[in-house]
Amino acid sequence: MTYQIISAGVSRSFPDTHPFIEAAQQSAENAVITGPQAGTAFQELAPQFRSARFVALELGTECLGVHLGDDDGPDNVVGFARFRLGDAAPTNLIELVYKTYTAPAAIECAQAAFEAGGFKVAVCGDFPGRIVDRLVRPYYNAALRRLDEGLASANDMDMTLRLGLGYPEGPIALLNQTGLHHHFEVTRDLYEQLGQEAYAPARRARTAWIRQKKQSA
Repeated sequence: MTYQIISAGVSRSFPDTHPFIEAAQQSAENAVITGPQAGTAFQELAPQFRSARFVALELGTECLGVHLGDDDGPDNVVGFARFRLGDAAPTNLIELVYKTYTAPAAIECAQAAFEAGGFKVAVCGDFPGRIVDRLVRPYYNAALRRLDEGLASANDMDMTLRLGLGYPEGPIALLNQTGLHHHFEVTRDLYEQLGQEAYAPARRARTAWIRQKKQSA
């Protein structure tokens, strides 16, 4: 399944070179549009991809419907994001997003292209944060709030979850290593879109974000 890469800013999914990027073919019928302005780029280029088997737009936390419309839109366009926690390297997981009107053939073609590039692909409906962020962010927030309440030290909380549940790393250490301010940005966006208390940014994450802003000013 051939595709071309169209860059629309610095991609979180592909911050460095990758075999998937290297396998792209200039002027291929299908397209993968990367970067934070992927949706805007697609709007400008849409006419030339009407006959494409698939076009994949990189997403942040936003819904694909922001770029296509919720009730009707081009049926050959999907969204995607390679899961990445903060400043850590991107994982091997691609979350592939479809709308109710997306053609099954477009989903299958996009999935085949990403899998040929060595990725594991999870297919999901169009929701803010998709699968991973919707599941893990409340968990991280809960750990941060229990730390604020003085339930236990960060080390003891992390150790308990590692030994008790078999996690490779505790949530506090993981967030500190990958950038607690990034967790704030994601949870703030999800809270604004979903309005659910579980996604409201924890105090420690907000404080880390404010400190980061001051240091980079």
